Amino acid sequence: MIYAKPITIKDNCWLASNVVVCGGVTIGEGCVIGAGSVVTRDIPPYSLAAGNPCRVIRKITEKDHMK
Repeated sequence: MIYAKPITIKDNCWLASNVVVCGGVTIGEGCVIGAGSVVTRDIPPYSLAAGNPCRVIRKITEKDHMK
């Protein structure tokens, strides 16, 4: 038998193309994950993250919202 850990993606997240999310990872609310990223660890809410392995680049603030 094969067992897998659950993946949790909270509300209002955007994952660009070719993103891989490993089992057991939680992506917090309002996150943006860059194209081609490999998410191996939890991403805190309202973060911009990218890379292989995926790392938080910065927090998403009110200034980032489009009017």
